[in-house]
Amino acid sequence: MKAIEITSYGAPEVLRATERVAPIAGVGEVLIRVAASGVNRPDVLQRKGLYPVPPGASDLPGLEVAGVIESGDTAAMNEAGLKVGDRVCALVAGGGYAQLCTAPVGQCLPVPEGLSDIEAASLPETFFTVWSNVFDRARLQAGETLLIQGGTSGIGVTAIQLAKAAGATVIATAGSDDKCAACLRLGADHAINYRSSDFVAEVARITNGRGVDVILDMVAGAYVARELKCLAEDGRLVFIAVQGGVEAQIDAGLVLRRRLTITGSTLRPRPVAFKAAIARALRTTVWPWIEAGSVRPVIHQVFPAEQAAAAHTLMESNQHIGKLVLVW
Repeated sequence: MKAIEITSYGAPEVLRATERVAPIAGVGEVLIRVAASGVNRPDVLQRKGLYPVPPGASDLPGLEVAGVIESGDTAAMNEAGLKVGDRVCALVAGGGYAQLCTAPVGQCLPVPEGLSDIEAASLPETFFTVWSNVFDRARLQAGETLLIQGGTSGIGVTAIQLAKAAGATVIATAGSDDKCAACLRLGADHAINYRSSDFVAEVARITNGRGVDVILDMVAGAYVARELKCLAEDGRLVFIAVQGGVEAQIDAGLVLRRRLTITGSTLRPRPVAFKAAIARALRTTVWPWIEAGSVRPVIHQVFPAEQAAAAHTLMESNQHIGKLVLVW
């Protein structure tokens, strides 16, 4: 099969097209003939040597795919209501940048009605991540307010739409007026240009000093102390990345007085059973939103798979709005 491998750690040019032996589906797995592969920030970190591959996972990058089931564990597929020939999208621990990829049956979802393979490939990584962190860990409820740092990232465009569909008020930050406008078009109630405005002051103004209930943060570092000032009483701050650094100073007294919760998680090393539970929640709650049109994939650009380096270059430029996808 054709695949894209990381020849050494470094710049996007280390991504090269190669030929690999096709994987074989094991117990509880399916083999997917991949039509499209999503590109995500963790792929960039893996390429740089900053995101270790979990034990037993493929060394090839790629955490989400869409395509057709070619073979697999029949008993597991029957239990999940899947069969050979079904169009699915899947969250994988690696190996997504390839024409064939194995995936645990529990991490596969049927392609939502009306979506292309390209659109479906853009779903798993961000939808699993947002659901797990915003709804499971941070317990966002209808009527609450969510602040999303980086509203036009793949995570951001997903979080805006899911939070709005769930009945929350959404404030998103972005790095330009154009990106702020894109957040508003996606359904955000308010958008803050963090380069020209102080998001702490803007959150206070928008919420009349109350603060927000949940913050989804990909930055950490120096943002943490400022974000704590944005939280309402019983507010929850959840980290999913540390692009601004792993060290932060906090006002512990503020945490005590407002009864704040600081949490976070990474998805890739979690067990299959954990991810399968998220998949079931998505299929029950979110897939109907997609099929009804209230939530939609946001694709910025599609690249031939052999141009994976160009896709990574664009991702690192932060000029995209939504997802980048490779096609085979």
